[in-house]
Amino acid sequence: MGILKERFKAKADESAVEVKNLLKEHGTKTIGEVQLSQIYQGMRGITGLVSETSLLDAQEGIRFRGYSIPELQQKLPKAKNGNEPLPEGLFYLMLIGELPTEEDVHHVTSVWQRRSHVPNHVFAAIDALPITAHPMTMFVTGIMALQTESNFAKRYAEGINKKDYWEPIFDDAMDLIARLPRVAAYIYRRKYKNNQHIQPNGLLDWAGNLAHMLGFENESFKELMRLYMTIHADHEGGNVSAHATHLVGSALSDPYLSLAAGMNGLAGPLHGLANQEVVKWIFEMREELKTETPAKDQIEEYVKKTLSEGKVVPGYGHAVLRKTDPRFTAQMEFGKKHLAEDPLVQTVWNVYDAVPPILQSLGKIKNPWPNVDAHSGALLVHYGMVEYEFYTVLFGVSRALGVMSSLIWDRALALPIERPKSVTTENVKQWLKGEAEIWGD
Repeated sequence: MGILKERFKAKADESAVEVKNLLKEHGTKTIGEVQLSQIYQGMRGITGLVSETSLLDAQEGIRFRGYSIPELQQKLPKAKNGNEPLPEGLFYLMLIGELPTEEDVHHVTSVWQRRSHVPNHVFAAIDALPITAHPMTMFVTGIMALQTESNFAKRYAEGINKKDYWEPIFDDAMDLIARLPRVAAYIYRRKYKNNQHIQPNGLLDWAGNLAHMLGFENESFKELMRLYMTIHADHEGGNVSAHATHLVGSALSDPYLSLAAGMNGLAGPLHGLANQEVVKWIFEMREELKTETPAKDQIEEYVKKTLSEGKVVPGYGHAVLRKTDPRFTAQMEFGKKHLAEDPLVQTVWNVYDAVPPILQSLGKIKNPWPNVDAHSGALLVHYGMVEYEFYTVLFGVSRALGVMSSLIWDRALALPIERPKSVTTENVKQWLKGEAEIWGD
């Protein structure tokens, strides 16, 4: 069965019993209350999902199986001579619920290396798109083309006991994660590097190999990829990409179909596309101000101008967090260590000084602090990845770690198809008058 799969099955069997007992004893207890405003405003803050892999705390930020990002940077195994955590270790933690040893991480790396072959028809499907297509369009197309390899789809068609659904889902998830760096790098080299592709290096770790196939051999860029892939991997279950993956997966769509849905959500400007919007905004500011190093007072005036035009400052604000995103802080620390003199990075830090006080003065914004997107693009530009349309693809490769580990757990716990109740405005008005019942009231 494989070491990782055996360990997961043991954990899943134990958790399934625990959940069954929780529901038996406490299933009728109420958790949270729904306000009318919440059903009209994106279900914000409604507790309605279980996501075992991570939890977002408004004051502390994201915790993966209870561990903060600074703790993960300290405790997760690292590449030889490296200082940043290996994403393989985070995946192991999310899947098994325990910190991995170096041996565990090397095992995950070797499994992904063995499973990383991408069939030629996947490249052909991507090549069928015009070179002008957005990288995320190519990325989703590649994922959909990989669906022909689905173990779950084949096993389901043959007939499989539902208690065993998790096993081919596990295999699909491992195959998919293993292949995504190759697909992503192919897209980058096709669109931006004249179709000159770089073959994988089977001696490198997952993120290091991604950097290699993209064409970046700088060791600190490989370190950046390890950090980037770790901190973008998961953000509990309610964000669009995680929720979309879970929702589609709940219909027993295989991991390829499910991840494609999640990646289509990630491509939205209010979600993963925000990281390219940040860099675009800074480039436009520098062009308008005619300087690569705008002073703080210049940044303040440009921010006020942006807000006066009814626009937002990209990279600032978060649906849940009420402090600076720890993922922003991790990237800022990386920048101070590796590229403290870079003008664009310094501008990001100056924006960080300028924006929160302005947003606070408006009195309407609950969180004026930067999120992860406010910094990531500047680091990539420093190393020469100036093609900011591609940044969301990197985000997607990373996010697959979290949503795939969650999808495995969804099937192991036999979570049902998701189907929340909806109402009409007319129904709401009748309910407010006491003339009708609503959602089981």
